[in-house]
Amino acid sequence: MWRTFTFVAFIFCTTTLFLQAGVGSEENINAIILKEVSGMPRGGGYSTRSASLRAFASSIKASPAEGLIINSSVAKPSFCSAATYTIFLKTLVKLQKNSVISLSPQVWDTLLVRNQPDGVGIWGRWNANGPGTGCLFHELSLGPNFTSFSDAKPGDFAKFFWNSEVGEFEHGHSVIYLGSENRNGTVRFWSSNIPGGYGEKSVPRTRIARAIFSRLTTPQNIGNHLAPKNNYLASLLTKRSTFQEALQHCGITTK
Repeated sequence: MWRTFTFVAFIFCTTTLFLQAGVGSEENINAIILKEVSGMPRGGGYSTRSASLRAFASSIKASPAEGLIINSSVAKPSFCSAATYTIFLKTLVKLQKNSVISLSPQVWDTLLVRNQPDGVGIWGRWNANGPGTGCLFHELSLGPNFTSFSDAKPGDFAKFFWNSEVGEFEHGHSVIYLGSENRNGTVRFWSSNIPGGYGEKSVPRTRIARAIFSRLTTPQNIGNHLAPKNNYLASLLTKRSTFQEALQHCGITTK
C-alpha cells in the first residue's frame, strides 16, 4: 500500500512540475502517460473474447468539446492492447486540454474503435500481431521506436515478445513500461494482464525474448495521412515474420 501511494504521489508531483516546465517535451508526455496509468481502474479480469472488444469500443465516445470521452470502468474484462490504447487516447485528450495539440473532429473520429481488422486504420494497427504500435508510430512519425532497455524510460509504450516468433505463432504483450529494478533483473510494466486485468506486473528480464519500445514525442502527427491498411500487419494473422523484418517496418535500423 505504501509503495502504491508513493508511486501515485510521485507521478502527480512530477506531472505538475513538467506541465509548469513546458508542455510538449517528451519527458512531460511520458509523465502524463504515467499519470493516466495511475488513474485507471484496477482488476476487472482479462479476456480476448468478442464481448470484451464490444465493451472496450463502447467505452470510447466522440465529444465535440473534448475530442473523446473515455469511461474505462465499463471496459471490463479487458485485454492488453485495449488497455494501452486507452492510455494513448487519454494522453491525447489531456494534451488537447493543455493546448499542446489541436486535433479536428475528423481526426478524433479515426481514433474510435469500430472492430477494424488487424492492420486497418489506427486501432487495427495498434491491435495487430507483431509490431503494431511500432508500425503506427513509424507511419505517422509519432516518435522514435527502439529496442534497448537501457534507452527506455517509464511511460514508453512497448511490445514484449515472450517467444522468438513474430506473427501467427507469436506470444506477446502490449504494455506501458514502468522501469527495471536493476540492469539484468526485474522489468516492471502496466497493462491488462492475465488473469486479473488492469494493473502493474513484474517479470524477470530473461522472460522477455525481444522488445520494441515506442516513445510518444510528436502527438500532433496523429493527424498525418495514414494509408487505409498496413498489409504487413494484416498478414501476420496467418503468416510468420522475422524480428528483423518487424524492425524494418518500425523504421529501426540495425547493424
